[in-house]
Amino acid sequence: MTDEVLDDRGMSEALAARLERIAREVAAEWGLSLGPRMEAGRYSYVAPAGEAAILKVIPDEDESASQQADALSFWAGDGAVRLLRHDARRRALLLERLVPGTEAAAVGEDEAIAAAVAVGRRIWRPAPSGHRFPTLRDDVARWLPDDAAHPLAASARVAYAKIAPRVDTVLHADLHHHNILRRGEEWVAIDPKPLVGEPEYDIPPFLWNPLEGASTRERTERRIRAFADAGLDGDRIRTWAIVRGVMLGMPSRPWRPIVHDRAPFRVVRHLL
Repeated sequence: MTDEVLDDRGMSEALAARLERIAREVAAEWGLSLGPRMEAGRYSYVAPAGEAAILKVIPDEDESASQQADALSFWAGDGAVRLLRHDARRRALLLERLVPGTEAAAVGEDEAIAAAVAVGRRIWRPAPSGHRFPTLRDDVARWLPDDAAHPLAASARVAYAKIAPRVDTVLHADLHHHNILRRGEEWVAIDPKPLVGEPEYDIPPFLWNPLEGASTRERTERRIRAFADAGLDGDRIRTWAIVRGVMLGMPSRPWRPIVHDRAPFRVVRHLL
């Protein structure tokens, strides 16, 4: 197995070193002053590029982020961080630096939910004609495990079989507290893994975040009610939380052991 690894724990040192070399190469070509790597970049190489920008290099291994630049270009800074420049071959993105950059994880429960709703209403737009984004059906086909892989997998598969997915809206697909940041007086999203689907598919990661908090049945139910009160379909959020909870609870790399008490699995158990 290669030393360059990307999995649920983040990047290996070897992979981070390769991305740093790319970042320094790009920074030199673009005339940027590159600062030290930021700790928040667990799954990509992220470093300040002067006072007003961030340089991000996405590893090839992160296929779900392959269309990140396309999504940011589509949103054009409305509800999401602004993309300033992009090198598709080297998967390098120059992004605006968000100030103050406070995460929704740092505010109270009600404000965090309101932030997610506000961001969602701005980024959930009809998919443009001729788009290259994968659909939620592609996502489920790739990540929903076989029934034998986990005790909850059969329940997820049954839930998915009962829902008729809509695939008409551009989604963030990883919308949660750590990916919603303050820009001035507004909240915006960072780090999308864009898909085309329905808004309710975007909500499950918010249900089990922030990971430092204790997920309870009461908290899960309260959050679903809050999103339903904001105009989303609570029943569809429940269904997608079961499906995506199993998908995202499984290790992203087959050599990693299954951790049965991971937050997504706990939310699934709350809903069954």
